[in-house]
Amino acid sequence: MPLKVQTVLGDVAPGALGRTLTHEHLAMDYTHFYSHPPPQLKSALDHKISLNQVGYLRQWPYSSSYNLVLNDKDAKAAVKNDVGYYKKFGGGTIAENTTEGLKRDLAFYKEVSKETGVHIVQGTGFYLAQTQGQKVLGISQEQHYQHMVDELTVGCVEDKTVKAGFIGEVASIWPLQDFERTSIQAAGQAQEMVGCGVSFHPHRVQEAPFEIIRLYLEAGGRADKAVMSHLDRTIFKTDVLLDFAALGVYCQYDLFGTEVSYYQLCESIDMPSDAQRLDMMKLLVEEGFEDRLLMSHDIHTKHRLSDFGGHGYSHIINNVFPKMKIKGFSQQVIDKITIDNPAKWLAF
Repeated sequence: MPLKVQTVLGDVAPGALGRTLTHEHLAMDYTHFYSHPPPQLKSALDHKISLNQVGYLRQWPYSSSYNLVLNDKDAKAAVKNDVGYYKKFGGGTIAENTTEGLKRDLAFYKEVSKETGVHIVQGTGFYLAQTQGQKVLGISQEQHYQHMVDELTVGCVEDKTVKAGFIGEVASIWPLQDFERTSIQAAGQAQEMVGCGVSFHPHRVQEAPFEIIRLYLEAGGRADKAVMSHLDRTIFKTDVLLDFAALGVYCQYDLFGTEVSYYQLCESIDMPSDAQRLDMMKLLVEEGFEDRLLMSHDIHTKHRLSDFGGHGYSHIINNVFPKMKIKGFSQQVIDKITIDNPAKWLAF
């Protein structure tokens, strides 16, 4: 059978995807991760976003409840505009990584795709254990597996006209919770059954990606269909990164546009700049891993959207590509990372 990519509006050929962002969110709710701001900044963050707030939000994005809601009326209007800009500047496809626990919105994803002409590919699976209700936490590995397979082959729970196009993001903390371990193993089984791509969210320790892939491979999943997200804030030592890349999975740098050294979700980590992300990617290219690289922004809060003073979904195209050329990435390699590799990952 010919290879296909399952979008929210139906199947398309892999060659029709064009330039692709492999880890984004278009509508979700991240309020579970609200963090209290320093007392002196509470009044500056405790209302809707205005121009004089943007500087504070870049440093303290998780201390504004309004900022963490990416599925209200304001956010949806801004997302539509931003995806439209992405199309205008040459974007073709977005892989939407919102899974169970983050309140995905399939109706909205279909609406965005219809209005902008950008292909939207929706993930399936489960986010962190801490975002799930007690009923979901009690499901078996077989139920995890069947949920993902059904959404990939029959249709999604809330809209049977939409089939998921990949598994992910499947998320875990460290040490892995039982629910998360089960979810990873079920993802491996489902990948083996269906043949689709899988995207993993690791915790912020360098051991986590290795353990996730070990469980996934032992369950039957293929290395060349797996993506490890967020490596830019997870693996910093070059020898460890090369050891991980040697496993044959896709190495994804997906926090482009996040350029504040203070990382609110893990204060001990120095968040890298876009230039430092590119340095790590360049290392991987020089070591022969250009076929295993992906890049994206992981937009999941309002303040990163253009209408709220952020960089938007077009940041990589408009601002990062020129820097890549300065750093010696050829156009051929840029196209491989943002067109060819995503199509190979999403096609099954």
